[in-house]
Amino acid sequence: MSGRERILGNLKRSLGRDGLDVNAVAAVERRLASRNANLVPKRAARPHAEQVDLFIEKATALDITVARVGGLADVPGAISDYLAEHNLPSEIKMAPDPALDGVPWADRPMLKITRGRAEISDAVGVTPAFRAIAETGTLVTVSSADRPATLNFVPDDHVVVLNASQVIGTMEDMWAGLRADRGDGDMPRTVNMISGPSRTADIQLTLIKGAHGPRRLHIVLVDDGAA
Repeated sequence: MSGRERILGNLKRSLGRDGLDVNAVAAVERRLASRNANLVPKRAARPHAEQVDLFIEKATALDITVARVGGLADVPGAISDYLAEHNLPSEIKMAPDPALDGVPWADRPMLKITRGRAEISDAVGVTPAFRAIAETGTLVTVSSADRPATLNFVPDDHVVVLNASQVIGTMEDMWAGLRADRGDGDMPRTVNMISGPSRTADIQLTLIKGAHGPRRLHIVLVDDGAA
């Protein structure tokens, strides 16, 4: 018996549910298969261009800064401008994700780029995103060998390259998109939902940024011709 089977067996016995009858099993399977969406707020049910505007509004309210650019060719310049604005060195640790390979990084030869998981010495992490939720201004990232989760949390500054086409209305849309892209049998190890830079007010109700993650979160939003 595996550790998983022992844990589930203990839970079943403590709940007095050592077994389910056929009807109960069928009901559970129907519920898992149907995946009925919850009520969707009206503010998220709008044309895509308005969803992008709503995402920017909500993200900005969460202390996320957004630079909107016309294409991938503008990304290196936008990141360089961000580094200069905050007096940061021209060095970034970037996710080794093919989604970022199309960016012409060579156009900014002074930008020193290394790729891989973040180390404590890395000041700026650059990653792609999986989706962005307009309803709440939330970025969604998924972990993989190409997208180390450390880049989301270790550097003081997190820069996300986001295509406008990745903006969706609701969290329900995000989960549906994840299943469609990956399939139920190939879900990522972690799904991170990021609503602003790290902050806490646990100690004497004093707001502190950067306690558990980046002090600043910046999005380079690429207008990629999304309808």
